[in-house]
Amino acid sequence: MAQSQSLEVQEKKELVSKDEKTVPARHYVPTTDIFETDDALTVVMELPGVEKDAIDVNVENDLLRVDARIDFGKYEGLEPLYTEYNIGHFARSFSLSNKIDQQQISAQLENGVLTLTLKKAQEAQPRRIAIG
Repeated sequence: MAQSQSLEVQEKKELVSKDEKTVPARHYVPTTDIFETDDALTVVMELPGVEKDAIDVNVENDLLRVDARIDFGKYEGLEPLYTEYNIGHFARSFSLSNKIDQQQISAQLENGVLTLTLKKAQEAQPRRIAIG
């Protein structure tokens, strides 16, 4: 015989965290160019209006992820008459091959342009073979 179980209906509770706030915002894919040299890939990404401390660059499970957050406080109370670009956060991800040395990735921000340098793994770099 099946045993009878009763289920109790519990009151719905709101989960509140004082550490994290969510703000509805648009996310855009930043304009990106990628260049290759013999020893590295260079990723150049436009992040207009983003401050250095509002950018996260992470590598995990062969995935390079860039998240950049806009400070909307600068735009509070402004009613634009005309705009040519949208304001919002940026997010972009790239899958990394084993040809990239994930310990040798560097980032630099200058004038709203993020430049990532992804060094190639030593075995992926071209080399000259001596003839014996």
